[in-house]
Amino acid sequence: MQLPNPLKTPSLLQKLHWVADPVGYMENATQKYPDIFTGRTIGFGDTIVFVNHPQAIQEILTNDRKKFVAAGELNRITEAFVGENSILMLDGSPHKWLRQLMTPCFHGQRMQVYGQLICNLSDRVFSQLPLDQPFLARNVAQNISLELILQIVLGLYEGERFEKLKHLLPLMLDLFRSPVTSSFFFFRFLQQDLGAWSPWGKFLRDRETIYQLLYAEIAERRQKPNSERVDILSLLMSAQDETGQLMTDHQLRDQLMSLIIAGYETTATAIAWGFYWIYHKPLVREKLFKELDTLGDFPDPMSIYRLPYLTAVCNETLRIHPVLMILFPRVVRESVELLGHPLETGTVLLPSVYLTHQREDLYPQPKEFRPERFIERQFSPYEFLPFGGGVRRCMGEALALFQMKLVLATILSRYQFALVNEQPERLQRRGFTLAPASGIKMIVTGRREPLESLVKMKTASVS
Repeated sequence: MQLPNPLKTPSLLQKLHWVADPVGYMENATQKYPDIFTGRTIGFGDTIVFVNHPQAIQEILTNDRKKFVAAGELNRITEAFVGENSILMLDGSPHKWLRQLMTPCFHGQRMQVYGQLICNLSDRVFSQLPLDQPFLARNVAQNISLELILQIVLGLYEGERFEKLKHLLPLMLDLFRSPVTSSFFFFRFLQQDLGAWSPWGKFLRDRETIYQLLYAEIAERRQKPNSERVDILSLLMSAQDETGQLMTDHQLRDQLMSLIIAGYETTATAIAWGFYWIYHKPLVREKLFKELDTLGDFPDPMSIYRLPYLTAVCNETLRIHPVLMILFPRVVRESVELLGHPLETGTVLLPSVYLTHQREDLYPQPKEFRPERFIERQFSPYEFLPFGGGVRRCMGEALALFQMKLVLATILSRYQFALVNEQPERLQRRGFTLAPASGIKMIVTGRREPLESLVKMKTASVS
């Protein structure tokens, strides 16, 4: 059967293009086939049907486990990071079982426990930056995100284990920070352990050391259980199904790796993009500052989270630069028709978040950063989907948004910044994500006085 709108470019060139420049690959294809096309890429099978029409995405996501199935086996590309027992790798009943155990850890009420922690840590990290000296926004956001992951997920605040993980996790992940080094995940023949000095060999050794640190933490918790702890590891260790079954150490390790990988890099990148656009668009910055100044000096974290314009700024950041460019792959379970194209059983579908967010019919002038579009209109889960959808929707969505809003609000309320380079920031593959190519270079120019404080100072001086 003929697949929908197959690209004519030779297979090898398509695969190289997908690894080196995924945005260019998808945008070139949609110029000819706007809604659906078939490409030959690496990572989820040889032949992939890319979809970005909201109607088709709705059909796929509302028929999860019926006409379509999210096959973990197609996600094997991530196994080296998250392990074979990760929720990202499992299907059917095992996936459902794990998701039921993990979901309560991310209940909205738990976010309030972490609010002040996020604000205090953000202020501490930025207060250490020297004035008028360039720093990379993504690196600083990564430092904040990493410490929050260690504290919120693992319950580690200090000590030797904390310091080792804080050192090793960036080393392991930064190995795949460019399209060239990301190719290790897409070309299996590059995954050769040639010793500690070879890229893949170093990755495997760093990963093994991280595994041992996680196992040591789990063993210590089992020996000294503490029901008052609220970190996610403690909650996962006590989670049990209706039969009383708990997670094994191996299952816990893989879920921890999944949470670290999914929550650390992605949130840091989103925060960095937020800083970029706020300082790239003076009118956006002015409106946001006015909203932040209404909160006073010591706002409640939940009050920050509910701010409408801050929410619109974060949504527009995730729209124009979604960290994850695609959704979890789906496999056709029974012969169906999608956008008028017949699809046979076994066809692999890849809904594209990036292309959906760039549709002119949904988001007029999609390359323009305009938060107001999220105030003027409410988008459906099939039009705006930075955290995925269906049975594979990201469980950490609430925590990621909470962290993004609190970090931006806390820092913007207290410090003044400037972009070092006013040139448009370029998207670049970073492992499985899209990140700013240069890291977004900025400087701290001083502390910021809220608008209300300035008015009071002027009034006092006049009197």
